[in-house]
Amino acid sequence: MIKQNDNLKYEVFVTDQVSLCRRLFTSPRFYVVFLVVQVAIIALVISMWDSDSYSTGQMVVITDRQMQEVLFNGTEQHFYFTGYLWDTTNTTDGAHISKCPIISPYLVGYRKPVINERIVWEEVLEKYKAVRCDSHFQPSNCKARQKVALIVPFRDRYAHLEVFLRHIHPFLMRQQLDYGIYVIDLDDKIKFNRGLLLNVGFIEASKEYDYDCYIFHDVDLLPENDKNLYRCSDQPRHMSVAVDKFAYKLPYAAIFGGVSAMTKDQILFVNGFSNKFSGWGGEDDDMFNRLKHHNMTVMRSMDDVSMYKMLKHKQSDPNPQRFKLIKTGMKRVKEDGVKNLQYKIMKKTEFPLYTYIKITF
Repeated sequence: MIKQNDNLKYEVFVTDQVSLCRRLFTSPRFYVVFLVVQVAIIALVISMWDSDSYSTGQMVVITDRQMQEVLFNGTEQHFYFTGYLWDTTNTTDGAHISKCPIISPYLVGYRKPVINERIVWEEVLEKYKAVRCDSHFQPSNCKARQKVALIVPFRDRYAHLEVFLRHIHPFLMRQQLDYGIYVIDLDDKIKFNRGLLLNVGFIEASKEYDYDCYIFHDVDLLPENDKNLYRCSDQPRHMSVAVDKFAYKLPYAAIFGGVSAMTKDQILFVNGFSNKFSGWGGEDDDMFNRLKHHNMTVMRSMDDVSMYKMLKHKQSDPNPQRFKLIKTGMKRVKEDGVKNLQYKIMKKTEFPLYTYIKITF
């Protein structure tokens, strides 16, 4: 009897334990708590992601180096070797030279622009004599992955131009680019028109060389970090994300001014910039609207990479019609742009470090 009672007690004890576990996993409260914990973890992950990146509508932010490499180099197959990313097809075949590394080994990262030193042109020309007479540079030991044209709209800012050229040439050389620089000026009698000059620069540069990428660059902006790669991707890029004048923050989400990069196909697809914005402001916002209208996405790199120093200058007179033109811009996008531009070249000079073109109507 005692043995049976002991067994009975033992059996009852085991039955109670199993019942407790069963009640735990079948209780609605358990699953409610489990669900709440899952939601909290997901919310934490999302908040951490949002703290490192920013996106709005048709915009994507490049948040790390690996993402940047993939976006700038399409579907190229690659592998890591001694700290740099190299193309698996980088083999010398007869007269063909190998492609340059995707990430140049000469990059130094952040470097504060020098703007106060006196510029001696003879020293600058001697230092960068690798740039050919037509303002063109190619790496000597490898084939550049992109051919890049820098288009600089210009009016009477020669002091800025000197600082810009001294800074930008070594910057681009370290990136192992095949590049040319075009400074586009407008007849002094005609009011400055940035969008029109960018269109002219695109047309004229395209006549001279088969460029892959066109970078529209204000002369008063100096890039501070050479890991800000001057290349194009499969979507347009806004490059001057963090400018010191704006405390290294975006003034507003839809900005596309300062420095931007587009391929030939992208430019032609949206018909380039508007030619209507005479005076300061508006043409970059109109371009952002063109990209949005054509369902394109604006790309931006990280703030700590896309840093720029702005040279001091007097603000130009704003265009009083810019808001009206922006509002009506998409109604005339097919008739107002790079495909509809007519102009005459007043002067064209191939200086050692840049090509100067002045136009009129």
